[in-house]
Amino acid sequence: MSIVSFGDTALRFATRDGERFETAREVGLHVDGISSNAAAVAGRLGADAVWLSKLADTPLGRRAVAELHEHGLETEIDWADPGAGRQGLTFHESGAPPREPRLLQDRGDTAMAAVSPGDFPVGRIQEADAVFTTGSMAALSDEAAETAGALLRSAPGLRAMDLDFHPGIWSAETAHDTLSDLFDPVELLFASEAQATAVFDRTGSPRELVHTIASDYDFSHVVLTRNEYGAVGYHDGVLHEQDAFETPEIDSAGQHAALVGAVLQQLTAGASTDEALAHGAAAAALARTMNGPLPPIEPADVERLVAAESGGR
Repeated sequence: MSIVSFGDTALRFATRDGERFETAREVGLHVDGISSNAAAVAGRLGADAVWLSKLADTPLGRRAVAELHEHGLETEIDWADPGAGRQGLTFHESGAPPREPRLLQDRGDTAMAAVSPGDFPVGRIQEADAVFTTGSMAALSDEAAETAGALLRSAPGLRAMDLDFHPGIWSAETAHDTLSDLFDPVELLFASEAQATAVFDRTGSPRELVHTIASDYDFSHVVLTRNEYGAVGYHDGVLHEQDAFETPEIDSAGQHAALVGAVLQQLTAGASTDEALAHGAAAAALARTMNGPLPPIEPADVERLVAAESGGR
């Protein structure tokens, strides 16, 4: 059950709770990308996962990869000269009502913006059981979008993408127009409910939304994540609903990547859609109890939550 993920990743600077950057003296630093972090979670849960990327050969680029290695993720990086591109950054401020959290994107002119298919070991992709990337890669440049499409088309296994839409990178209209050209080889689409509503310009219940997206773009699988409300899935005409596991929330930053990684791990292991969604919801719940966008999920904890839910039915 091998998973090859490719894409860009950022370093996330985050203030302590209640602080703004203009007065902060201390910040946390973590790797923050769905393609990298979902692959790391899938690997922690038992998949043979590898992440492919093109990064600037700088202390910041090496810092991002070092954290992924701490989680046991194998990486294959095309290291670019610092003059050819930089390391992307994000800046996060938490916020309690009535103040909203704030996420600032600084992702322009990264090394991945100048990527081409030849920068990646295509053989790894052609041998994988599943290949995964994100829509945010296509936002970096026309070259990055074309590379994402070429690599997806070369993959014989399950081809998956996370919508990964961030208004600070591009508009919903531009994202829709660009990604629509990449959707043809994609079989499985992940998206948060808010991102899907914005990019696809659709309204309705989550059940209606996943069905509409799957029908309009001929996806065999759609997984719509709903934060504290769980997830809704679609597979070959059948709808699947998974409630969230109730946990105290310390930090929600890693819950989406955790769910995506767990679902990918389960599907490549031959699990049903219901089993995959249950494991995804359990991983997301555990992620909410830990700080940062890449929490150290333990397989035994996921299995315990899933077993407890099954036993309570």
